Order: sequence, then C-alpha cells, then structure tokens
Amino acid sequence: METFTGVLLVTANVGSLFDNVGEIQSEWLKQLYKTIQSYKPQFIALHFQEVGGKDYMLNMGHAENFFWTLESSEEMKDFDRSCIYVDNQFKVEDSFTALGSMYFIHKTLKNIQQYDFHVKNFKAVLEKNRYMGSLDRVTTVEKEKFPKNFWPDFKWSRKGFMRTRWIIHNQGLDLVNVHLFHDASNLIACNSSPSIYSANRNNALRYVISRISDSRQTVLPFFVFGDFNFRLDTLSLVQDLSTAADVQMVKKDSSNEVQRIIYEEKDNDHQVLLRIEEKLFAYLHQAVFREDNGRALLKYDKEVAAFHDVIREEDIKFPPRSVTLLLAANFCHLLFML
Repeated sequence: METFTGVLLVTANVGSLFDNVGEIQSEWLKQLYKTIQSYKPQFIALHFQEVGGKDYMLNMGHAENFFWTLESSEEMKDFDRSCIYVDNQFKVEDSFTALGSMYFIHKTLKNIQQYDFHVKNFKAVLEKNRYMGSLDRVTTVEKEKFPKNFWPDFKWSRKGFMRTRWIIHNQGLDLVNVHLFHDASNLIACNSSPSIYSANRNNALRYVISRISDSRQTVLPFFVFGDFNFRLDTLSLVQDLSTAADVQMVKKDSSNEVQRIIYEEKDNDHQVLLRIEEKLFAYLHQAVFREDNGRALLKYDKEVAAFHDVIREEDIKFPPRSVTLLLAANFCHLLFML
C-alpha cells in the first residue's frame, strides 16, 4: 500500500514585509497559518526572496525576528523539526542573494532524511536547525548568486538560487528556491518580443537547471518555486490592447529618450486607454486582469514554454499577481521535473 505525505510548497517575495514592518507582517502570517491549518501538511517548504526588503542593510534585523516569530509560533508547535537557511550576509556582495528557505517537519512524519552535499549522503533530521549568514560552509544547502558577467550591461543584483535535497518516504527530490531578474523598465520591455529581460531570465533559469542536473550529484526529480519574475509578452499584449487607439510618444526634454507612451481611444472623447512609463502600466479596463482569473491573458504568458523540453509546469488556475498598475501582469509558476 502506497504511503502519501501531505506536502505544502509556498513561495513569496517578502521584500514588502520588511519595508513596511508591522503593517502587513501579522496579516501575512495569519494567512499562512490559516493555510497550514486548512491543508494540514506533514512537510512544509517556504521559499522567500528579497529577505530584508529593499533597505536590507537597515531591515535585516527585522528579518531575523520574522523568522524567529514564525518558527516559535503556537501555530507551528506540532512541527518538531525544522531546517532554516537565510542568506543575510549583505556585506559579502559576491555571494549575497537575500534568499531564505524554511522547511518544517510534522511530529507525525518519521521517514524523512536530508542530504549533505559535502559527504554526499543522506541523514535523518532530528532537531531544529537554523543557519543565517553567507551559508558558504553549510553542507546541507547549495546556494549561488548569478555570475556578474552574465549581463555586464545591467546592474548586478541579489539574484540567484538555493537548493536542498530530501528523501520523504523513500522518494528523493530537490527543492529549489530561485529569484530571477525583473523588468527594469516597461518602456524597454515593450520594444521587442521576446523582451531583452525575458532573454535574461531564460539564460538564468537554464543555468539553474544545468547546475542542479550536472554530474556533481546524482540527478533527482526537482521542484523549482520562487520569484521567476516571468512577465506577459508585453509587446504582444500592448498591441492587442491598443488596436483601436491612437498612440503618442512623450519624450524627455532636450533628448530623444521616450519618457511615456500614451494610447488614446479614437472615439469616446479620446479617453486614455493605456499609459506606459518606466515603472507604470495603467490600463483603463482593469476587469481583463480579473475576469475568469485572467485566463484570457494566458496566451501572452510565454516565457516558460522555452523550458518544456526539460521541465513541466503546474496548471495555472488563479489570477495574475496584482501588479497591473506597475508592470504588465505576471502569473506565478511552479516548475518541476519528475
């Protein structure tokens, strides 16, 4: 008879939790505890990105308190073992990723082991382990920051991946926390299809898959979940949203650089239909992002298709992330290879 273990995989870019300490953190934790109570998993994997927020030099202390609060909460008391990895050593620029991974094991789950990448062997998880710092000498996790020479024309940022390896009821698997590059400018993103940012993310994810599939370790099934920053194909989306609109390019004073693109309806008193700026994507008819969980937009969600030769994706049955006033909408993704 097969044994099934309830596993909950959660990913969250938590930058805003630390940029607005106290404002949303308690509600965020309340929703997490509610989800855990609803699904009653025996194993929980929490993958966090942007630990410490944008002002991580000031906020990293708050981040450590956040992890302690979560780990020691009454709601988590039945998870008697845990492994926590937080890359919070921002002074080590060459390796700092601001990634955090937390794994909780319920007291009823006995048959579980974790891998040591140094000795290349699995061992039982018997207690609560917490690792904070650069993690370079921690042998139960692999962490890499994307190489600086990947994209010399772009600012080197805290992006990379973190991997742990497990055996749960005799099934081995890798859990990979990843943070890929975002679209720095909507104006640049809608210049080409695919955008230059999409190409950067493609290269980075290929690198991750290559690293977790190379000959250093035995290749196991893996789940990749994190902040992929995949965006809808902005150029195709804009073209379809503005088929019946007049376009106006607003340039910066004394330069040829585009500062704003405005699309106005040809009738209806030339109402502004869409306005695009570097950090703004404001579309008049917001319902398109919400109706039927935004399924009409899935045809523009193309970035993951480039990886269907090596990985599969969990079906998307939920609305895009609510960033429609800042960036073109993007869906969350869970990628895996079994």
